[in-house]
Amino acid sequence: MRGTGVRLLLAGAAVVVAGVLIGLYVSKLTTLAGSPAYSVPVQTVGGHPVVNLDIMTVAAIGPNLSSNPDWVSYLIKTSDGTWKRETVWKLPANATVHVTIYNFDGASALRNNYLARPQGTDGGVYTVDGKTLDAINPDDASHTFAVPQLGLIVALPGVGDNAKNQCDYAPCAMSNAHRTIQFTFHTTTPGQYRWQCFVPCAAGWIDGFGGPMQTLGYMDGFLDVV
Repeated sequence: MRGTGVRLLLAGAAVVVAGVLIGLYVSKLTTLAGSPAYSVPVQTVGGHPVVNLDIMTVAAIGPNLSSNPDWVSYLIKTSDGTWKRETVWKLPANATVHVTIYNFDGASALRNNYLARPQGTDGGVYTVDGKTLDAINPDDASHTFAVPQLGLIVALPGVGDNAKNQCDYAPCAMSNAHRTIQFTFHTTTPGQYRWQCFVPCAAGWIDGFGGPMQTLGYMDGFLDVV
């Protein structure tokens, strides 16, 4: 009995230590990845918090914004109009979030057709280049914007291979070929919610899921809901 108690005590201590280490790891991810948190400006409409989130996706981040110029990436438009490689965003709890994503990357297709239908958006729909859709052709997808804990999944259709004036690297100009995706979702209670792209678009990495796909500041980040 005594031996069993000691083993249980040691197992419990190991769980606590593991939890602390995981917490420290998550808390330092933003610093290690060079992605400080950006506080999205908040408006109050009818006593309710509302935010506008403008995002850009690019095939290559370029040498001006990263030491990994060939990495695919997301960027956020800050209040001064600058596009920055920051993927940790502070949002208010119980807020309405209007999202506009400008996608300058080409299509690479979904591996899971389930992701082709938007989920967690108002009305279960979104708009692509001004047209309201409740699904896209899985082969047309370029990236996804997904927050699993909020049940949010949105597939982003890509720029056609024959499109003119395609962007070489970020930040891209609106005159470059792109797709405009818009939708609305809602935050809930305070917490840290991971968001990420589920399309394996990291060229040169095993199965396309290495490098930028698992590094904050590129193809994933956090919604810090406060």
